[in-house]
Amino acid sequence: MRPRGREWLWLAGLAVSGLVLFNVAVVRGVAHAEPAVIAVAVACVPLVLGLVGPLLERRRPSRQVLLAAPVVMLGAVLVEGTGRTDAVGLAWAALALGCEAAFTLLAVPVLPRHTPWGVSVHATWMGGTLFAVLGLTREGPTAAGRLSGTEWAAAGYLALMVTAVAFVLWYSTVRSAGSGRAGLLTGIAPLTAALVATATGTGTPGLSVWSGIAVVVLGLVAGLRRRPEPDTTVRQAALASSDLDRSRCSTPARRQ
Repeated sequence: MRPRGREWLWLAGLAVSGLVLFNVAVVRGVAHAEPAVIAVAVACVPLVLGLVGPLLERRRPSRQVLLAAPVVMLGAVLVEGTGRTDAVGLAWAALALGCEAAFTLLAVPVLPRHTPWGVSVHATWMGGTLFAVLGLTREGPTAAGRLSGTEWAAAGYLALMVTAVAFVLWYSTVRSAGSGRAGLLTGIAPLTAALVATATGTGTPGLSVWSGIAVVVLGLVAGLRRRPEPDTTVRQAALASSDLDRSRCSTPARRQ
């Protein structure tokens, strides 16, 4: 479905911030800060989405999500650590946070009409075009020929799984669960990274990492669980009491 009117601005802003600037911020940021600094900054996304996302959806922010978001953030910090950085690294980390939030927030107004598939398609071709322009101007037209087979395979995996498939899955979650609740799921990233490192033998998590994993899980359970519906018996009793009150009001008073 072709975008129209302001939808072009929402989708272009999503592609510029969520795809291009975010990747630039991460690559430039790790030159001035340890990767944990960037990861901790991105871990603040649940709180931003919990506050701003419902407003774009014309709903009140959920107190349940707002209480769970800091718990997920704390768990991510425990898993990733803090790391060393300088002022430039902090600036890049802040930009990465803003771009990560914009990747979801700018999609909220166009999701109802374009669906997760449509938003993903438009974001991908816009972002791909911008990356192509940057590659031609910065690296030159012969840069692609210098890539090895392994590098092409890695690029294909990033394009297919991390971009196309991940975008559709993410925006489907945002549409069904809401941006605030979906934002809590970003806490799974550091948890998954720690577990993969353990499974592949590249690192053995310490006590702080396991504590962080437990805290992230606690925050996810607290923020994503559905509130129980009021008991049916209680509702029926309340309705019966209301009907009895109305019948009393409508009955004429007897003369003495």
